[in-house]
Amino acid sequence: MSAVLTPVAAAAQDERSEGVWHAAWRRFQRDRIGMAGAAVVLVFLVVIALAALDLLASDWQREVGVPNAPPTLLGPAPAEQQTALEVPKGPNVDLSAIDPLAPRYQEWDERARQFKTEEFHKAETLPLGGDRLGRDVLAKAIKGTEISVFVGVLAAVVAALVGTLLGALAGFFGRRLGDFIEWVYNVFTSIPDILLIFAFAAVFGRGIGTVVLILGLTGWTGIYRQVRAEFIKHGSREYVRAAEAIGASTGSRMFRHILPNVSHVILVRMSLLVVGFIKAEVILSYLGLGVPVDQVSWGTMLAEAQSELILGHWWQLAAATVFMAVFVTAFSLMADALRDALDPKLRGLE
Repeated sequence: MSAVLTPVAAAAQDERSEGVWHAAWRRFQRDRIGMAGAAVVLVFLVVIALAALDLLASDWQREVGVPNAPPTLLGPAPAEQQTALEVPKGPNVDLSAIDPLAPRYQEWDERARQFKTEEFHKAETLPLGGDRLGRDVLAKAIKGTEISVFVGVLAAVVAALVGTLLGALAGFFGRRLGDFIEWVYNVFTSIPDILLIFAFAAVFGRGIGTVVLILGLTGWTGIYRQVRAEFIKHGSREYVRAAEAIGASTGSRMFRHILPNVSHVILVRMSLLVVGFIKAEVILSYLGLGVPVDQVSWGTMLAEAQSELILGHWWQLAAATVFMAVFVTAFSLMADALRDALDPKLRGLE
């Protein structure tokens, strides 16, 4: 006689057979705000990929307009055109008796004026204006997105990997290994972050890889503390004991059973780290310890905009701020939705 499952038992069986990650993705798709944030983040990632392949904003260093050109969609203003087309004129007196080249002066002036006219009409329209060198601010913002997001996300991944691994080891095994990792944690937290950043910068030098390494090695402590507490709590629960009873290995219990149930905590901390690391890159670049001078990021744009703002040239500051605000907001909304989708406390509410 075959057993008949009640609707509740059938739903529970379907949930078990579906898998943790598949069920989390299904819950995430129902969050419209989270999906909208993910779509914006995806657009940024596409832009970053195109910029990395030099298919977009590859000529951000080229001077395509007059210095500090204001934002416009209709081409340069008449005043800028007049300034751009001004050509120093040759002498107005007859110098043919003492200068054999004097008859050619007027011809040269006309050629110079024609050349500058052609170059001016080749100049691109600058929807977000130009910087002090006449470079396109929109191209700089796109290229800066590649550097800043790369630094923020990669540094957050490094910090999350270090913090998660150390927290899992300390929380699951404890004893002497846990005490040693806890001692390392206390050493890092007893030193102010700014001093650690300066110390690592002095040792490793300047560059994008250095910034990622500095932020990753100084930002893992928050994730470590929470992951360690979660592993201590979950390590003694029934489902972990059951996995041990059926012969699951230590690694399987740690990373296949416990880790998915604490992944929402890691995602929340990672979202905060991405935001914080993007801001940290701004500070490091402003202090001369971040992105090299031959590259551009949101941090270097904000550092340049400080002197431009005094003269009333606000568009570079606005471009970097808007790009950063949109990405950070979208990433935070996506991370919050992922946290809710992976939170084991919310699975029983469906």
